[in-house]
Amino acid sequence: MKIAMMARNPNLYSHQRLKEAAEARGHELDIINTLRCYMNIASRRPAVYYNGEKLPQYDAVIPRIGASITFYGLAILRQFEMQGVFPLNESVAIGRSRDKLRSMQLLARDGIGLPVTTFAHDPKQTEEVLKLAGGAPLVVKLLEGTQGIGVVLADTDRSAKSVIEAFRGAGVNILVQEFIKEAGGTDIRALVVGGKVIAAMQRTGAEGEFRSNLHRGGSARAIRISPEERSTAVRAARSMGLNVCGVDMLRANHGPVVMEVNSSPGLEGVEKATGIDVAGKIIENLERNAKPGKTKTRGRG
Repeated sequence: MKIAMMARNPNLYSHQRLKEAAEARGHELDIINTLRCYMNIASRRPAVYYNGEKLPQYDAVIPRIGASITFYGLAILRQFEMQGVFPLNESVAIGRSRDKLRSMQLLARDGIGLPVTTFAHDPKQTEEVLKLAGGAPLVVKLLEGTQGIGVVLADTDRSAKSVIEAFRGAGVNILVQEFIKEAGGTDIRALVVGGKVIAAMQRTGAEGEFRSNLHRGGSARAIRISPEERSTAVRAARSMGLNVCGVDMLRANHGPVVMEVNSSPGLEGVEKATGIDVAGKIIENLERNAKPGKTKTRGRG
């Protein structure tokens, strides 16, 4: 197969591993900088250009779109889809997962366990939002935040109210969620590929840090997850429509709750913690499924 990977930094561990895995299985993989792509939106002749030249027809595309360029990255991915190129994850599915509010609504619709989550526009409704979320301690999240950035733990109702009013005063949208104290500063990242959990790790936050992101100094180890946790991760991926994703869960007293579904999960932490060849399994999934025009939405989403 001839595969394109949309990625701004070709030297990242995840991108290098995917390229190695593809080439080891006899495929050709080109890493193209998403922001250097441009497109000709011509009737019935969709095309993507790169560095002054029209890109060749690829069999598959692996989108590794950074959160800061979601809008432009999805536009380029839709153009590939309209050409009949098979995407590892479809543009519509990535768009769902990147919108924290929409993703929570979809997960709730499908009966998947979630922390109590509230959302409001008017700062005057702060008291009601705090009450709906069960009171402090509470987690306040920017809708546009990633890798733990824009996530604040408010220990008291007064501090929660101050944080909410500050964010709303700055004109940014936020979610307010219950704090799952019993998780003890740890979470579970389950890697779902093709409707199956292929690897799982437990992440623990650095000393004094409630966020467990590895980018913030957290640590990871391999973990055996329960059948309920496995089912929750698979159902969450299905709700988003993602073929490959990382599902972040907390162990609450009433069962697993999903915090986020990541459409471009990093591979370094999970591969090193578990010893599993995640990159190889992702390429295997492409081999099984990449057929011209097989995209469900073909860029229509």
